[in-house]
Amino acid sequence: MTTRWRAPDWAIWLVAVGGPAVMTAGLVRLSAPQRRDYVFLYLGLVAVLAVMRGLWPALLCAGVSFLLVDYYFVPPIYTLTIADEQDIVNLLAFFATATIIGLLASLRRRALLGSEALTRQLREANTELVKLNKEQSEATSAALRLARSDQQIRALKESDRLRRELLANVSHELRTPLGTILTESTDMANTRTRAEMERTLQTIAAEARRLKLLVDDMLDMTVIESGALQLDLEPLDLGDAIAAATDRLHRASPDRQVDWDAAAARVEVLADWDRVGQIFDNLVSNADRFAPPGAPITVRVSKEEPGLVTVRVVDTGPGVPHELRDRIFERFFRAETDGKPGTTGLGLAIVKGLVEAHAGTVAVEDSGPPGAVFRFTLPEAPAA
Repeated sequence: MTTRWRAPDWAIWLVAVGGPAVMTAGLVRLSAPQRRDYVFLYLGLVAVLAVMRGLWPALLCAGVSFLLVDYYFVPPIYTLTIADEQDIVNLLAFFATATIIGLLASLRRRALLGSEALTRQLREANTELVKLNKEQSEATSAALRLARSDQQIRALKESDRLRRELLANVSHELRTPLGTILTESTDMANTRTRAEMERTLQTIAAEARRLKLLVDDMLDMTVIESGALQLDLEPLDLGDAIAAATDRLHRASPDRQVDWDAAAARVEVLADWDRVGQIFDNLVSNADRFAPPGAPITVRVSKEEPGLVTVRVVDTGPGVPHELRDRIFERFFRAETDGKPGTTGLGLAIVKGLVEAHAGTVAVEDSGPPGAVFRFTLPEAPAA
């Protein structure tokens, strides 16, 4: 930033007095008629002084010019007396004009100085803002880095917690059937009757099936969570999928009734047949575990949203408390079953993963009467 040169005060006052004198010394060399033609030069000097330093030097210059013009150019010359009234008017007009010019130039100078001061303040404020923005940017960057580090630490802690939780659950789930199989297979040598042998083999087979179910569920969960799930999407009749799931349920629970409207279910969805069957198997099996003996399971199909088919699986069991409706779809989460055989705790988590892989949603709804209502959606197949 460059600094404008400023003349010292004594030089300004010297010009205010000496400037008119120098100008007069030049003009007296001209003939008398020509001298008055150059009187406007005094006004210019007055204006210059007013711009450079303000009103008071300009007024001094105007007064000195007035006296010099009167003394050298107004008859009788070389005196301060004025013989002609017109000359009096001319001199007064000259002084008034010089004063007005000095005042206007002074106001302009004041405005210029104010503008420069404002510009300087704005420049300083801008410098402060730049500095402040830089400091805030550095502080924000530091806070962002700290937040990211904190987020990463929390993610690592959560990952470690889930890993330990997963290992604990898996080890427990694997240890129980494996322990039963090892115990029963070891005791087979001590069995003496055919009935005992058949009972032992049945126990081993049941635990082996339980172990296979756990491994299959864990593999499915791993595929879903890794994003490696591949779907063979094709138009399929939802009623056929419900009928097939009902048949599979009857193999384990032949007395359980499943009510569903074949006409309402006669709708095509764009889905993977095997995965849709897995969704229905997990939901109806879950309903079968919680529904009272002899109570039917209801499957309802409807179209409530454009392009989607809504399915509800309803039972008359104890229902799902509000505080558990979000957690019920977590891995290894299991509700109380009143002594009924346990599950892997992965069924509903797999349902959620498979439904979302089909671009659908799954949730637990309020049922009103006792019971649970699991609602999920699937994309409707486009019309042929």
